Amino acid sequence: MSAKTYRLAVLLMAVLSPSLAGARTFIFYAGSYTAGTSKGIYAWRFDDRTGGLAALGLMAQTPQPAHIWIAPNRKFLYAVNWEMNGGVSAFRIDPRNAHLTFLNRVSSHGARPNQVVLDPSGRIAVTVNYTTGTLAAYKVLSDGRLSEAFYVDQHSGTPLSADQPGPKVHGIEFSKNGRFMYVTDLGLDRVYVYRVDSRKPSIVPADPAFAMTHAGAGPRRLQLSRDDRFLYVNHETDSEVSVFAIREAVLTEIQTISTLPPGSAVSNTTAEIMIDRAGRHLYVSNRGHDSIGVFAIERSTGTLTLQANVPAGGQTPRNIRLDPTGHYLLSANENGGTITVFRVDGASGMLNPTGVAARIDTPGGLFFLDVE
Repeated sequence: MSAKTYRLAVLLMAVLSPSLAGARTFIFYAGSYTAGTSKGIYAWRFDDRTGGLAALGLMAQTPQPAHIWIAPNRKFLYAVNWEMNGGVSAFRIDPRNAHLTFLNRVSSHGARPNQVVLDPSGRIAVTVNYTTGTLAAYKVLSDGRLSEAFYVDQHSGTPLSADQPGPKVHGIEFSKNGRFMYVTDLGLDRVYVYRVDSRKPSIVPADPAFAMTHAGAGPRRLQLSRDDRFLYVNHETDSEVSVFAIREAVLTEIQTISTLPPGSAVSNTTAEIMIDRAGRHLYVSNRGHDSIGVFAIERSTGTLTLQANVPAGGQTPRNIRLDPTGHYLLSANENGGTITVFRVDGASGMLNPTGVAARIDTPGGLFFLDVE
């Protein structure tokens, strides 16, 4: 850490958490859907000792910031604008008070972008458009602004199931070395693979370009194992998770497992998937069952075992996020108007309610800013 960065971190701790000397300081941001009372991106101070949240208020007013992402250098935040005339907005993070200053907005090259993700180098930002089945990639400029898209891909194909709508691109995940990008298409039941060079920059479809899930699965979001040997994809439509083994750019499905307890007949769709820091446990949010599925990961084989379904503490848990320490998991309950906090048992992966909940209308994506 440079001397300047250290001074900024100390200043932020003093301003935002003067009573927590010696404790790590995190700022927790939440996007939102702005058709109701929410106005944009909100923030809280997060106490890593207790899981407590202290509201900081509205950090930036922007339409439909359904998903957010913070750059690896921790200086900039990016948000999709989940609109028919979709966009991606860039903001500078003020280290003094966590406020966000608008930098620019670029077209998402599609309708209703639902995720924006930066590659590990922080040089490339990618968004995916649910309604039109397109993805777009941008250079991240030195001042945090986004360039015009240097790559746009329109997915096409015939759905495997008559119930599927056609191309609906939904999730993005980069390999740890940044050489590969994996993208889910919910409407085509496909998981795409791209080769990435962030220095040029360039994005090129791999060969083969995609792997299939079974008909009607609806692959939505995805996470890589800590060693990049396995890819985990939650199915929105049939409430399952696919496990893919990875060999170079080729995906081979090795397991499909339900996110619900045996015998469950409730109408349900999954939303988000997360893996803990140790790579031992995986979490999936269930909308309808209103629970978080807790899985054990067998790291040598990549396979999953469902251990529990923990009530989310609110209605329609859409987005979930682990804090930087891995000690807590937060659930954004879209139709419940809350973000609930769970303590994570490091040994078992079990989620234990803390009783802490932040109030926010229709919360969206979640992201932590670690100022240390």
